[in-house]
Amino acid sequence: MTRNDVMPEHEKKHENAAAPKKRPGRTIMIQGTASDVGKSLITAALCRIFTQDGYRTAPFKSQNMSLNSYVTWDGKEIGRAQGMQADACGIIATTDMNPILLKPSGEMSSQVVVHGKPLGDYEAREYRERYLPIAGGIVRESLRTLQESYDIVVLEGAGSPAEINLKDRDIVNMNMAAWADAPVVLVADIDRGGVFASIVGTLELLEPHERDRVCGFVINKFRGDVALLQPGLDWLEERTGKPVLGVLPYLPGLELEDEDSLSLSASMAAASRRSAATPFADDVDRLDIAVIKLPRISNFTDADPLLSEPDVHVRFVEQAMEWGTPDLVLLPGSKNTIADLIWLREQGLAELVLDHIRSGGRVAAICGGYEMLGERLLDPHGVEANQPECPGLGLFSFDIAFQSFKTTVRAEGTARLGDSGDSFLIDGYEIHMGQMIPNSPELRQPFLIRDMQLDKAVRNELPYRQEGVCTQDGKVWGTFLHGILHNDSFRRAWLNEARADRGWEPLAEGVRFRERREAAFDRLADAARAYLDMPRIYAIAGVKEEKPDGAALS
Repeated sequence: MTRNDVMPEHEKKHENAAAPKKRPGRTIMIQGTASDVGKSLITAALCRIFTQDGYRTAPFKSQNMSLNSYVTWDGKEIGRAQGMQADACGIIATTDMNPILLKPSGEMSSQVVVHGKPLGDYEAREYRERYLPIAGGIVRESLRTLQESYDIVVLEGAGSPAEINLKDRDIVNMNMAAWADAPVVLVADIDRGGVFASIVGTLELLEPHERDRVCGFVINKFRGDVALLQPGLDWLEERTGKPVLGVLPYLPGLELEDEDSLSLSASMAAASRRSAATPFADDVDRLDIAVIKLPRISNFTDADPLLSEPDVHVRFVEQAMEWGTPDLVLLPGSKNTIADLIWLREQGLAELVLDHIRSGGRVAAICGGYEMLGERLLDPHGVEANQPECPGLGLFSFDIAFQSFKTTVRAEGTARLGDSGDSFLIDGYEIHMGQMIPNSPELRQPFLIRDMQLDKAVRNELPYRQEGVCTQDGKVWGTFLHGILHNDSFRRAWLNEARADRGWEPLAEGVRFRERREAAFDRLADAARAYLDMPRIYAIAGVKEEKPDGAALS
């Protein structure tokens, strides 16, 4: 199977329209000694730097395993980190940047997404034995496509390249580096401890030809005086014969999204640190927001903008004993809504949510959380669960029916929550297999949206459609739109309504989340320029620091 086997005809035509370049774009690959050592952000930093320096740059990760995904402009699904890295490059993300996405659906199974569309659910052994040989061809073709369009492609590996049990079918680390003929920069996280052992141990477990491909090391998340680390750096270079390309400091508060549960844990830790620095009990003018940490939570970056607000205290809640007295409750997305709704009831959290609503509290629900608000969840074909029907929370008169196809689309429009509330421009993206079936003509749907298209003329011809649900007073609402809270005016209005419930004055809109994100990319790139040996990294990538004249490398 090749990429064309999973592409519609109009995309094949568009894909083949561009003439190939005289010389493929150069490649450089970021691998790590373990998961969550900072590969995604260092890849993003290099993407930003190369772009700032005038090179057409694109990210690439052959295979992701993540529940935190990104929807491309043409309605396809890729790993969140590659979408973020494309934004760092200032380009539109495509499925070639992450041709294979694995979305865990159980302890030993994942939904396999190929070029943005679900292929099916595979058990781990079945995927490894049956599909990985096919996947190798798909990822190589995607890389070639990117190399024909960009000067530099920055590849990201996954986990560690020294996983002995996985190396024979590897398509994401050293085999991918060989296919791309990419030099490798190995990243290690000093914050975990044992940084020198992790680097040397990784090299020792590589084959000689793989070891030769490693051109240097980056030590990440350092805190303290680097002079105290220098003897270790000198030893490492002498021991391995390879250079340390830099020691990056720990960079708190970047607010750039990652893609896996480890990153969610980091977000939770960041929320806890912020709360400890300014205890909620000592600051009565801050809203208490409880985010339900579902076992199969997906697209948890929906809560990220709340962490930036000055008048908000965010808590991730897993047990009834952690409930407290929240002002606002966020029910996030889920990869398995029925299983997570059952868990919500078992933990006693479902009743606490209902009690909160009965007492006049506010609840926002996104995607899977939204699906829980209705009367029934219907899954007769076992799309998400073995249970064909599950009662919902019964707050709104609608059912959810899970279909074999997945809706993935970017959307824009307006939102108006309460009868007397203002209307706000919004945009976001949908990723769901559940379809909402209204059971009452009186169901209030506060969102008026249409699909987004790159061509504005086409977009302006598209009809709007009603979406989501909302109570009459606007206190409880749900939507399929991920990213809804990334809309600054809408988010601030929602928070100000909760402030009014407490008798507090509204705050003016201050946090411009998307502007902060661009500033974060620049801050990340500035740190990389300051602490990494960029002349040597440019040399490793095989390009000059000063981009030659002309639209492409010759």
